[in-house]
Amino acid sequence: MAREPREGGRGGRERERDRDGDDLIDKLVTINRVAKVVKGGRRFAFAALVVVGDQKGRVGYGAGKAREVPEAIRKATERAKRAMIRVPMKEGRTLHHDVTGHFGAGKVVLRSAEAGTGIIAGGPMRAVFESLGIGDVVAKSLGSRNSHNMVKATFDALERCASPRSVANRRGKKVSDILGKREGALEAADV
Repeated sequence: MAREPREGGRGGRERERDRDGDDLIDKLVTINRVAKVVKGGRRFAFAALVVVGDQKGRVGYGAGKAREVPEAIRKATERAKRAMIRVPMKEGRTLHHDVTGHFGAGKVVLRSAEAGTGIIAGGPMRAVFESLGIGDVVAKSLGSRNSHNMVKATFDALERCASPRSVANRRGKKVSDILGKREGALEAADV
């Protein structure tokens, strides 16, 4: 199943349908040429980092390495599809609460935002949010600027996100007890 090379280089966008019939988009975050020194000289390969999402709350990332760019992208995309997570979203556009994530030397801060704010985030984090389907979020990367660390720290933060309904179930309470009477009624109507 060979695929043709992407247009546009970094941040390229391509739609495809996977086995389950979900409409997934994949975003190429970075592609890096790496070299292995062998007896006869250097052997070059390509490492790709890809983020895959359905723009409805599911997202995953994967890394792949191969001698050819399209093969590296294909491997990374397959790994990303296998590693997808579901993230609870408020009103289908933002996070329920502010959250931080860490990976290695990378630290990210994700904050929920008002309607109409848009995605205020740097390169690798922007690809994650666009694939996830979040429309309003403010994100800041502190520490490492390495794309792999930023993506992994963002996923660490997203895995820590919880919806009011899941918190209420875990505590054995009602959503209105967690949020208050007025917000609880609105949340129950939305979900």
